[in-house]
Amino acid sequence: MGTRRVRGAVESGPPDYRVVDDAAALAALVEELVGQPAYALDTEFHRERTYYPRLALLQVAWPGGIALVDPLAVDVEPFAEVLAGGGLAVIHAADQDLEVLERACGRVPARLCDTQLAAGFLGLSSPSLSNLVDRLLGVRLEKGDQLTDWTRRPLTEAQRRYAADDVRFLLELEWVIGSRLEALGRKAWAEEECALLLERGRSPVVPEEAWWRIRHARQLHGRARAVAQCVAAWRERRAQALDQPTRYVLSDLALVAIAHRPPASRADLDHVRNLDPRQLGPSVVSELLDAVAEGVSLPASEIRNPPAAHGEPAARAAVALAAAWLGQEARRLEIDSTLLATRADVASFFEDRPAGRLVHSWRAGLVGEQLRSLAAGAAALALEGGEALVLEERSRRPYSPGPSPGVPPTGGSSAAPGPGPASTS
Repeated sequence: MGTRRVRGAVESGPPDYRVVDDAAALAALVEELVGQPAYALDTEFHRERTYYPRLALLQVAWPGGIALVDPLAVDVEPFAEVLAGGGLAVIHAADQDLEVLERACGRVPARLCDTQLAAGFLGLSSPSLSNLVDRLLGVRLEKGDQLTDWTRRPLTEAQRRYAADDVRFLLELEWVIGSRLEALGRKAWAEEECALLLERGRSPVVPEEAWWRIRHARQLHGRARAVAQCVAAWRERRAQALDQPTRYVLSDLALVAIAHRPPASRADLDHVRNLDPRQLGPSVVSELLDAVAEGVSLPASEIRNPPAAHGEPAARAAVALAAAWLGQEARRLEIDSTLLATRADVASFFEDRPAGRLVHSWRAGLVGEQLRSLAAGAAALALEGGEALVLEERSRRPYSPGPSPGVPPTGGSSAAPGPGPASTS
């Protein structure tokens, strides 16, 4: 690894971290961090065998050092004091880390810079931490075993070095990215997006809407939807109570089979694909059959259907065309295209009452006026040079091509086409 150092960075080289594995050491760390203007964070967690993510390690870096906090040895809830303070939390690809921190500490940071998100405003599309450190800082991080078991103790020295490197360069990255965004006039955009990320709800899925996540859920109809809704809601609540993945309670394949052909007895369960009733206790079988019966009798008005696909074919064509233009604009501006607008963002904008990120954020000032003109019919898109889409003032003059052999002229006349170009009068 390199030894480069820029403002806010912690030097690379031999391990310089400390392990925090008791309440006194955590209290001292919290006291040291509360006054810091910025600190870097990362988490290691597992959720393969649990419903909720289970924190296995908390890594922190600040100009004074690096700490590896062991949540299996000490309750990390007091770290909430740091999160609630005025310091800027710098995290790479923060979404899942925020969920883990909220569950372990009871809150998310008051301020956030997500370096992956912010890098999108430099035209870097969802870069990994190692790629970003290499590209912007010229430091090549050592590759570790990303599938290592972080819950095993003691952690090896290689695990600890890998964990420390996950936060070692984050403050330096934040400074470099922030400086470039400032020069481009885009820092406020990144700050707005990071603030929205903090506000995003991270509560568990609504049980009655859990069936939406089943593969091919939209192919279910009528009573099958009602049964799927009730059985999936039962599965979700049981998985939450047991802190187990939903597939441990009931597989998707078994759930769909039940929805299509609802069982009325334990004997009927013997014929459900991918379900062995012998693995279920009597009380669980009873709960499952009750959920099936609830679905069978559920009024159609109480079915929570997934959000409808956006619009009629003509509207979907307009969305596709506008999305293509926005993608082109993102490339021109060197912004990650998913940051500028997703297809769902465009569809929301083209609703009768425009809504979504293209209406109420920095995007409105960047492309909102053009999209409004396009939606109102005051502007049109044209293909230029066979590649680029160009937004132009609409002429409102219909295009009238010359007649093609064997094709009647517009208007339905069966007269033979003349030899010259069609009249534009």
